[in-house]
Amino acid sequence: MPDLSGKRALVTGGRQGIGRATALLLAGSGADVAVADIVSDDGRLDGVAQEISQSGRRGLAVRADVSKAADVEAMAKQVTGAFGGIDILVNCAGVWKMGLPLLDCPEEDWDRIVDTNLKGTYLCCRSVGKVMVAGGGGSIVNLSSQVGINPGANIGPYGISKAGIIMLTRELALELASQGVRVNALAPGVVKTDFNRFIWEKPEDEARAAAGVPLGRLAEPEDIAAAAVFFASDEAAYITGAVLPVDGGWHV
Repeated sequence: MPDLSGKRALVTGGRQGIGRATALLLAGSGADVAVADIVSDDGRLDGVAQEISQSGRRGLAVRADVSKAADVEAMAKQVTGAFGGIDILVNCAGVWKMGLPLLDCPEEDWDRIVDTNLKGTYLCCRSVGKVMVAGGGGSIVNLSSQVGINPGANIGPYGISKAGIIMLTRELALELASQGVRVNALAPGVVKTDFNRFIWEKPEDEARAAAGVPLGRLAEPEDIAAAAVFFASDEAAYITGAVLPVDGGWHV
């Protein structure tokens, strides 16, 4: 993995799944890592921070609702105060709900999904982006999805929020390039997380889902984390505004 020694990272949605895997891989590559999540009372968020600390890096757990500007500003301030700056931001926080055809989507579901996924990613980019500009640069990695590129049946506002993240990424990449901040996005396919456990929990269901993937398997969280760490590192120093499918070839 790339050498991230001396880098300071913040991962939202870091309590589990892709966020947890990314946080641990960043720490394993030498970075100090803060993990943030809206859920902090079950011990899992603190557990990730402890794993980071046990690896020899500085770990920090922060409770934040990314859909709330005040929470995001407080999070950025807390992490900056603890680490002295932020060099890497990975926006993994997100929610979804299956079975939401757009004509039947309740307003509260639309608001929750779009506010968390799209608005939340924007708010984090805005607050942490300012920290990065003041510090001379950095790397932002946003989590989009294959359904942000291609529509999926009954995905509803989830796919729309993920498509918005792609344009947000491109706009920010254009605006921040001259200030040393790179902004890229990942577009995973189906990843084996609690987020979509119903798709892969039973072996027959997993086999059915994997049948549509050219590489023949669903993604593990670490597959996405490895791509995030690459984008965060100097190995990707000449890449900004990119959207990378990490889907086992599903998009083709």
